Amino acid sequence: MKTYNPTSPSRRSITGIDYRKLLTKKDPEKALTFGFRRGVGRNNAGRITVRHKGGGAKRLYRLVSFGYDKKEVPGQVMSIEYDPNRTAFIALVQYRDGEKRYLLAGRGTKVGDEVIASKDADIKPGNAMPLARLQPGTQVFNIELKPMGGARLVRSAGSTAEIVAQEGELTTLKLPSKEIRKVPSGSWATVGNPSNEEHMFISTGKAGRSRHMGIRPTVRGSAMNPVDHPYGGGEGRQLRGTRRPKNRWGKGTRGVKTRRRKKYSNIYILERRPKRK
Repeated sequence: MKTYNPTSPSRRSITGIDYRKLLTKKDPEKALTFGFRRGVGRNNAGRITVRHKGGGAKRLYRLVSFGYDKKEVPGQVMSIEYDPNRTAFIALVQYRDGEKRYLLAGRGTKVGDEVIASKDADIKPGNAMPLARLQPGTQVFNIELKPMGGARLVRSAGSTAEIVAQEGELTTLKLPSKEIRKVPSGSWATVGNPSNEEHMFISTGKAGRSRHMGIRPTVRGSAMNPVDHPYGGGEGRQLRGTRRPKNRWGKGTRGVKTRRRKKYSNIYILERRPKRK
């Protein structure tokens, strides 16, 4: 972690990642990037559907490969790079046939490492293989929910999933949320943990840094008028005044289940994630 001299009250509490010690290349691979316009919380009609998003520094999109469709071809890590669109670092990999791709970098990945996606690959960090090949206790990330469906689970910095058991054609995983669920054993995953595990310790420190990240201010409901929020109004500071916490549209928050009761994948979930305390 990187700290700063307390030249101002906000600077005193700011922390960040020392990228110079972790990254090996500043500019991204031009052929694997393109400009894009972020949704900033709006739908296709331009209406805000997710509040507190907008503005921020302009970004280039890095085309990261999450599908395990490049099999049996070894690749060499050329660089470890920063990606503004995700919390983990990305690795530029050049395969033996000359193709270059961005992959999600694992913890400890270095320039010169060789990685491969293969059913017969060595079980070492960075290599990808079907879940059926891995023993209970192995930590994996970048996991497919179904074979050839592309990686969907455990992609953020520092997260990890653990293989709990192998039962026939299903593999039991313990996810970062503590949920325990089954996934087809034919699904592919990468051995190890995602990189940039120190991301969780970053302290933004000031509002301006959040604006650069595209995060707009959040107004407390109790500071609004009664017409704008169930908590609004009153003389001075008032209590919530309702039995259960609500958002501005009267929908319940904090502990309210939002998952559909008859969702098709309920049969694969053995233990739901614990409630937030």
